[in-house]
Amino acid sequence: MYLDHPRDDSDDKGAGLLAQLGMMIRALFASSVRNTLFLLGGLIFMVIVATAYGQIRLNRWNQPFYDALARHDFRGFMMQLGVFCIIAGGLLVLNVVQRWLAEMLKLKLREGLVQDLVGEWLKPHRAFRLAKVGLVGVNPDQRMHEDARHLTELSSDLGVQLLQSSILLATFTNILWNISGSFAFHVDGRNYAIPGYMVWAAIIYAGSGSMLSYWVGRGLIRRNANRYQRESELRTSLNRVNEHIDRVERQGNEREALARINLDLKNVLGTMRSLVTGLTELTWVTAGYGWLTLVAPILVAAPAYFSGTLTFGGLMMAAGAFNQMQSSLRWFVDNFSTIADWRATLLRVADFRRALIECDAIPPAAVPKPRAEA
Repeated sequence: MYLDHPRDDSDDKGAGLLAQLGMMIRALFASSVRNTLFLLGGLIFMVIVATAYGQIRLNRWNQPFYDALARHDFRGFMMQLGVFCIIAGGLLVLNVVQRWLAEMLKLKLREGLVQDLVGEWLKPHRAFRLAKVGLVGVNPDQRMHEDARHLTELSSDLGVQLLQSSILLATFTNILWNISGSFAFHVDGRNYAIPGYMVWAAIIYAGSGSMLSYWVGRGLIRRNANRYQRESELRTSLNRVNEHIDRVERQGNEREALARINLDLKNVLGTMRSLVTGLTELTWVTAGYGWLTLVAPILVAAPAYFSGTLTFGGLMMAAGAFNQMQSSLRWFVDNFSTIADWRATLLRVADFRRALIECDAIPPAAVPKPRAEA
């Protein structure tokens, strides 16, 4: 029957993450947009470095600004407001430029990926063979259109954010180390000191959040993959009924078509409920750490402040550096659900491309012949 779904076993034999990434990167490097991708990547890197420098200047601005407030120095306060406007204006321009470059990167990534997938799909005999040997070939339009778009957008966003977080991490780790000095404490009559204790505190804080997020949300990759598979099956059923509506009406198969569509819809809703449960569980971790972040930097820097090592402005500067460092370290926590979505989408696109290549190895006799229309 034309509404039946062949089973898909591609997920069971899918290649690993590195193999999938390697295949997609090689495809993009062989595309016509390779040089443009290199150019955009280089420009984004330079803008991010310039932005990191601006954020360093903004972090240093905290000390004289808050010290002026603590001294009730109105003239110093107004002067620092002027400095802030200059720094913030420069950062605003860089943010706009970075956004434009990132959107252009998405556009070119999609152009290169879709051109590669369509080119592989339309090689002689591949499209027909693929459509007959598994569910991965039932709806190639979704893989080449929606999945390719989603993959390129997520890849661009996550890649740019990861690069920015890495540069900020390297920069503010050094700043926070110099600010924090040593934390001294006494145990059994002995003195101990932890150099750069704020750096270690940021690593522990962000590391614990990352591990907890992974433990709670590790099932999201599978749940996202299942959701996309079920969505694909529902779309295929709707398309097939629409394409064969004359035959459905002529043969009186409306009930059967409705039952098939309702079953696929039920499967979609079931996977979405499972995904909602996983995202809700993950929110307990991400939102909890988000609220704790409001006070964690102050709590960590408080010992140095109360000991007289830091002024009020120095306290705010240390808190700002701590926030920058831990937010860079928490990139994995903040983006875990997005990474899971990206991983599931990469799996679908990479499986599709691999299946296209493997179609060449299928003997012609093993491919079912097209059936004549009734």
